[in-house]
Amino acid sequence: MLSFLKNHPFAVEAFFESSLVLTFAVQKEQLQNLIPECLELDTFQDKWAFVAVAMVQTKDLRPKGFPKFMGNDFFLIGYRIFVRYTSNAGKNLRGLYILKSETDQKKMEVMGNMFTHYNYTTTDISKTEQESTIEIKSGKSNFNILLSKEEDAIPLPPESPFSDWKEARRYAGPLPFYFYPQLKDRRSIDH
Repeated sequence: MLSFLKNHPFAVEAFFESSLVLTFAVQKEQLQNLIPECLELDTFQDKWAFVAVAMVQTKDLRPKGFPKFMGNDFFLIGYRIFVRYTSNAGKNLRGLYILKSETDQKKMEVMGNMFTHYNYTTTDISKTEQESTIEIKSGKSNFNILLSKEEDAIPLPPESPFSDWKEARRYAGPLPFYFYPQLKDRRSIDH
């Protein structure tokens, strides 16, 4: 297949019906071997590294400019590690290294792997919403998340390395750069 196709050859658009991102702090030694040598872990206190799991319910996902009726609805899960990269020009870039992605439909796996480096697989994902809870689960991927819709101010977990939410938010949100599993060395990013 032509490799340029995997570099997002066209923009896409979709409506996000829901988005949930969970970020887990782990000792940096547990993640170091999962990233290429040209990247470094984005750490906190030189001890903690971070893995984010983003779960997004999309509606009408399609190439930008196409009519909504040509779109598809997918549930997407992305597994990412927070990393840093220093370019040949000396710029320090903060981003996410893509471990893998999952979807609830084979069509998204095929098309996603054709046009991105996101490394999609298909899994069984279900989302159930009750009056006071939301449950997202997958038997094949071995997870079950149950969220309360009633709590406004959620405290940090007792085991959190952060002293407050302000400190933690640095590792909670989207970042401007993505780095791919095929990445081997610095030249792969700079070109």
